[in-house]
Amino acid sequence: MAQTAIPVEEQEAKQPRSVRVVLLALMIAMLLAMLDNMIVGTAMPTIVGDLGGLEHLSWVVTAYTLATAASTPIWGKVGDMYGRKGAFLSSIVIFLIGSALSGMAQDMSQLIGFRAVQGLGAGGLMVGVMAIIGDLIPPRERGKYQGMMAGVMALAMIGGPLVGGTITDHLGWRWAFYINLPIGVVALVAITAVLHLPKKRATGKVDYLGAALLTVGITSIVLVTTWGGSEYAWGSAVIMELIGIGVAALVGFVFSQTRAAEPIMPLHIFRSLNFTLMSVIGFITGFVMFGAVLFLPLYQQSVQGASATNSGLLLLPMLLAMMVVSLVAGRVTTNTGKYKVFPVVGSVLMVGGLFLLAQMDTGTSRFTSGIYMAVLGAGMGCLMQITMLVAQNSVEMKDMGVASSSTTLFRTLGSSFGVAIMGALFNNKVQDVMAQKAGEMGGKATEQSATLTADAMASLPVPVKEAYQFAVSSGTHSAFILGSIVAVGALIASVFVKEVALRGAAPAPKDAASKGAASRDAGETVSESV
Repeated sequence: MAQTAIPVEEQEAKQPRSVRVVLLALMIAMLLAMLDNMIVGTAMPTIVGDLGGLEHLSWVVTAYTLATAASTPIWGKVGDMYGRKGAFLSSIVIFLIGSALSGMAQDMSQLIGFRAVQGLGAGGLMVGVMAIIGDLIPPRERGKYQGMMAGVMALAMIGGPLVGGTITDHLGWRWAFYINLPIGVVALVAITAVLHLPKKRATGKVDYLGAALLTVGITSIVLVTTWGGSEYAWGSAVIMELIGIGVAALVGFVFSQTRAAEPIMPLHIFRSLNFTLMSVIGFITGFVMFGAVLFLPLYQQSVQGASATNSGLLLLPMLLAMMVVSLVAGRVTTNTGKYKVFPVVGSVLMVGGLFLLAQMDTGTSRFTSGIYMAVLGAGMGCLMQITMLVAQNSVEMKDMGVASSSTTLFRTLGSSFGVAIMGALFNNKVQDVMAQKAGEMGGKATEQSATLTADAMASLPVPVKEAYQFAVSSGTHSAFILGSIVAVGALIASVFVKEVALRGAAPAPKDAASKGAASRDAGETVSESV
């Protein structure tokens, strides 16, 4: 007689309360990492006014990004070798120390250094959240929880600028960092008290050579994408040297991974076609998402006349669609065990949404652009957490940390490339159009930067201002056309995804022997680890 799977409602009813508390603490920890950059970005003008050092402003963000990206794979491997709980608690403590020190910074150099400490902790926060969920929850039930994480991301993007502005105005910019402390302590106490995972004691040593080579390679990539076209020309000696160093380091890293006893990023995980495809899709999703987050508010402020004060709200159609669709996708995956439809549909919507956004011009209404953003957001909602779910399901439990960190790293690198390449294309287009439409005056208006502040725009003569609005719409057209072309790569990759059964998706067994087998198939899940 056919056996039926346990209904989702019954699974949730049996879910230990301790697991739900841990999941809440994990969402708080993830909110810490994602909210921080949004809050600090809003406070930056006030920070510069107090500490000075305007010429070093970009390093406040770059130091955090570099440290986060470089530490991500190392945190994943350390968690796999020595235990997830200890690694995660350590990352929270480092993040909170960095936050406290950043709030006490007396000059810009100190702030940059302390932001790097924060970034080191943030790398472990992002990986730790996903890897612990991977340990606690079987893939069959994991979809709905990872969908909640997409909701946390949307909440951070919407609420971050609002919270940052309020804190800076009423409490001072130092509280943009101090606010992390009480929130982080709550997460720290909850996880210490409730999370119980099997202790690990690895016999091998950390692959220090691999970690060093990967750190140098990632640092070079991020610096190239950050500095190229802004601090230095793309063909400058500095950029060429960074590219050479990065390529050499990454080639050396790949070679070292074939010889290391405990490689930082074991190459065997890429033998899984699904894992490799999810890495590609994750990279492209990061490329598209952060490019959209950069250019959409710029278009709405420059062309549609929206206020910059509530910049997070400008992205509301995209972020709400992403959050709702991600939750629905997670729930459907949990109920049915099927997931291939989401990468395919998500890629189609992402390509379509980007193409629609590329059609915006100076006459496009906010309602129309909101519809276009919702299409793109729905596409990303199908992809954001499904990529992590399928990647984790494609490796053994012992590699859960490196799978989570690798997927996170590829998405981070994708965002760096997206902002750099789409930004370079946008800047060149704006400056070319301004030179054509407004002549010498237009060229002078954008010779320092293709993006103008609201005050700078208000001071422009009407013909130059109209030319600038046309130039921005032309620049966003070029950037989103490029994004739609890149997104086709995600569609091609998603077609080749194989729908491998999710661990934990087996029918409910009736006898004791089959129960034991099902438990082993599902991996070390809630009943064994909490």
